[in-house]
Amino acid sequence: MSGAEPKLDLDRIVFIGRTFDEYMRMFDLRQEELTGRRILDCPAGACSFIAKANPLGADATAADIAYFHSPEILAQKGLQDIEHAMYQLDKVQDNFVWEYFKSIDGLRKIRIEALTDSIQDRRSASERYIPAVLPELPFRDQEFDLTLSAHFLFMYGDRLDYDFHMQTLKELMRVTKEEIRIFPLVDLSSQRYEHLDPLIEHIVSQGWTVEEIEVPYEFQKGANHMLRIRRMNSHT
Repeated sequence: MSGAEPKLDLDRIVFIGRTFDEYMRMFDLRQEELTGRRILDCPAGACSFIAKANPLGADATAADIAYFHSPEILAQKGLQDIEHAMYQLDKVQDNFVWEYFKSIDGLRKIRIEALTDSIQDRRSASERYIPAVLPELPFRDQEFDLTLSAHFLFMYGDRLDYDFHMQTLKELMRVTKEEIRIFPLVDLSSQRYEHLDPLIEHIVSQGWTVEEIEVPYEFQKGANHMLRIRRMNSHT
């Protein structure tokens, strides 16, 4: 782990999350794929997947740098970040597909719903929400059957270098027994992450299979594919 400063600098964290339904769509998941499986959401932010997946029979855990902060601080931060995002989005609406959300007001409502569900679940089940600073995770080897990673890797190719992506992928592979799903595969300009192919080559060389799969979710234009990574000895 790095020192305390990067962990605790709240200004560097954007605390916005997606709903359980969004996760099911963008990771092309079926409910039966959750039941009885140990699942990691990393980085989970203000997403409500953990809050909804556990009552459905999953053993789901969230990891994020933001969880070094209290639920009260993050609830306030989340509302501020949502309003800032909605203001910025108003200027670039044409870069997005509005079939799912219909409008900025509709999007705001769903983002607040995810934030509220996430904060409430953390207050009632704090053991599911683990503070962590990528590219290191405080979990055992192959601790999770399925790992989900949304809106982080590949999106910030201009800010997170190739080595960071490689080290983070290695860490996700270390803690995952069966399968990793990453969404999306494009950066903030809707361009496919430029170093994705060599990353895939490395993953395959480590005994995993990789598929790029179109999913039934697209908000940012062009962001409608995920990477499905599976151990060759996995039977999922």
